[in-house]
Amino acid sequence: MTVYALGDIQGCYDPFRRLLDKINFEPSSDLLWLTGDIVNRGPKSLQTLRFVKSLGNSVKMVLGNHECHLIATARGHKKSHKRDTLSDIIEAHDASELLDWLRAKPFFYEDKKLGYCMLHAGLPPQWTLKEAKQYARELETVIQGPHIDDFLSTMYGNQPKIWDKQLSGNDRLRFIINCFTRLRYCDKNGKLNLKEKGKPGTQAAGLMPWFDVPGRKTIDQQILFGHWSTLGLHYKKNTYCLDTGCLWGGELSALKLDGSNQVITQPCECSLKPF
Repeated sequence: MTVYALGDIQGCYDPFRRLLDKINFEPSSDLLWLTGDIVNRGPKSLQTLRFVKSLGNSVKMVLGNHECHLIATARGHKKSHKRDTLSDIIEAHDASELLDWLRAKPFFYEDKKLGYCMLHAGLPPQWTLKEAKQYARELETVIQGPHIDDFLSTMYGNQPKIWDKQLSGNDRLRFIINCFTRLRYCDKNGKLNLKEKGKPGTQAAGLMPWFDVPGRKTIDQQILFGHWSTLGLHYKKNTYCLDTGCLWGGELSALKLDGSNQVITQPCECSLKPF
């Protein structure tokens, strides 16, 4: 069995299929890890979602901010952005089935045998691996449960900015989901900054990439993530960023999870202009 981890696809279906051909992916024997944001902004979100779902157990996927946005939009908690390409999914005959499939996906995935963990965005320095898995399960229980709409109605927002184990209710869940799906920068104490989106070196003083915070408790874990197209393909301190900006005219990248750090790329014709 060969295992590859792929960065953000974001509805760029054709480059995705070409990359799978390039790595000779066989669903019957191989495994794909997807870092989330498989939909939105690209031209073929519905086709991408249906295809990934059709791969069944040959895919391990975590939820990203665009999947969460899709779920919230479909349930009436958010209006579509100008650049969203989610209407085909929401209006599809199998929309309920597709959305239920997404809701069942985790925010954090670990394979102890392979020695890798996967999430979409980042982790605050205070969390241990055990805590990260615990908080992901808390969030998944709500997203998959009967009180999902209560949370989605207050999901959007940048507060609270720093972790406290005493946080409760939707404030606690909002902090957790912001880490798993939106985090790039924080300060040395783990205070989140969710507005900075540029590559390292462009951020405001006192901020650093989440993986660079001194004393990060997951420093010994190999963590795969996406979300950060301006960072691009990047390996540092046991973290691997796999978002290489396919949506922005860059590439879609696949990392072979065999310890070789082999990366296979596929140019992408999507050329959405940055905001």
